[in-house]
Amino acid sequence: MATDLAEFVGAALGLAILFDLPLFVAGLVTAVIAFGVLALQERGFRRGEAVIAGLVGAIVLSFAIEVFLAPVSGSDVIGGTFVPRLPDSEATLLAVGIIGATVMPHVIYLHSALTQRRLVGVDEDARRKIFRFELVDVVIAMSIAGVINMSMLITAAAVFHTSGLTDVGSDLTVVATGLGKHLHADSGTLFGIALLASGITSSSVGTLAGQVVMQGFIRRQIPLFFRRAVTMTPALVVLAIGASPSHALVLSQVFLSFGIPFALVPLVIFTRDRKLMGGLVNRRLTSVLAVVIASLIIALNVYLLEQTFFG
Repeated sequence: MATDLAEFVGAALGLAILFDLPLFVAGLVTAVIAFGVLALQERGFRRGEAVIAGLVGAIVLSFAIEVFLAPVSGSDVIGGTFVPRLPDSEATLLAVGIIGATVMPHVIYLHSALTQRRLVGVDEDARRKIFRFELVDVVIAMSIAGVINMSMLITAAAVFHTSGLTDVGSDLTVVATGLGKHLHADSGTLFGIALLASGITSSSVGTLAGQVVMQGFIRRQIPLFFRRAVTMTPALVVLAIGASPSHALVLSQVFLSFGIPFALVPLVIFTRDRKLMGGLVNRRLTSVLAVVIASLIIALNVYLLEQTFFG
């Protein structure tokens, strides 16, 4: 539901920007598109994956063009992107949201489930070969996600922050208008396309992940289309009552960040267990790095709570 709230609202905002639709109407259109993608995935993973790959390509291309058009300073990019700064609780909230949006805890389960029945290693060498392909796949996927997030930050900083327009982020339709005004006439359209493609892609992934979790952990099977309708309901309610979609989007991503430890900590425990993993058990260095990363994410979440309630 948290994924759908973010991505469904994002897709609706994309449609609203592109076609000047009321948000609730855009949400209903997004629902139709989501069910269409789901029906395609039901006919086979290959078709669904081809659509998702095409949408991800559209996101990357859109933001790549935005960065190319923006007056970007290389030194400022390096300093602003790779040197973390958390000056206030709002910055911490956005940082935690970016982590949740990039990692997405449910995808940890989905990625494993999608490959279980496709490739089965009959011996140790075959399993290691599959593992190497999986490693490359994860690195590519996370790199793309990271580049997309960095591109958004770089574009926002170059176009809005340097001009003193620091409050436009509260409304993404205003962001699209601002991009068209201050960057390029078509920049707002590119932003809308990226929002729409991102929303459809991530909500489809979230639906598949929900299916994996329900069947594999809770051992309950709910009809996929019915569960899809249930999970998109909160997003439609947010759009119907006129709540701030941008604020709801950020908060849902923060919620995802709080879910990361519940996926990451068991994962670290399992993958360092030789009885469970056999020859593919984590190296000591890998386990140490994983513990450090998990601890940093937990600490950042706790820091956000402390700033929110006691700061």
